[in-house]
Amino acid sequence: MLALSDVNEQGLAETVGALNTDRVLSELVDVAQRDQVEAHAAATMERFGRADAVINNAGVAVSQTIEDLSYEDFEWIMGINFWGVVHGTKAFLPHLKAQPESAVINISSVFGLISVPTQGAYNATKFAVRGFTEALRHENEGTGLHVMCVHPGGIRTSIAKNARMTVDPAGLRDQAASAAKFEKLARTTPEQAAEKILKDLARKSPRCLIGPDAKAIDWMQRLMPVGYGPLIRAALKRA
Repeated sequence: MLALSDVNEQGLAETVGALNTDRVLSELVDVAQRDQVEAHAAATMERFGRADAVINNAGVAVSQTIEDLSYEDFEWIMGINFWGVVHGTKAFLPHLKAQPESAVINISSVFGLISVPTQGAYNATKFAVRGFTEALRHENEGTGLHVMCVHPGGIRTSIAKNARMTVDPAGLRDQAASAAKFEKLARTTPEQAAEKILKDLARKSPRCLIGPDAKAIDWMQRLMPVGYGPLIRAALKRA
């Protein structure tokens, strides 16, 4: 049983078409809109009568310096990346807690572990997801609800291609070139990312790091929690 939502009708249809089951509920949902997410949760319960796991995965990107970042772009990315997670979690939480075992999986990023120039808005949303998810985990320790925060490194998705970009961390102002560079650096496929999430979920891990880049960034942040800046700037120059 799967309840799927997306704001992209074509992408949602392609996902449903790739599944080998007809026990699927698919709906167009803008996760930034609380009423739409709550309606999706209600439709899920009406169709299936239960919810065992929720994955809050919607995400977009804005690439701009904080000084030049518009309030409109900041509100847009917060609505999807952060409020989407809040809406999805809270809409399903009572139903999840009604089950003897259930899970909330919220997607943060390696940019929820470190900050990078021109990614201030994205960093803000992903750090917020991390804090929100860790608090939820603490609040539900000892219950049947497992809470996991996911920190992917570079995944081969269209997030860079669809970003609102003015200038990227390396100083590029050509979005096509920046997206091409991202695709070259992103070594993990969506299928590999999904497999790692499911593996860590089965182990009831509180945190999931996806990709060798995520593991390297995690260790860098642990070793130099406030001193990693020069390494980031040097890596950006090489890129």
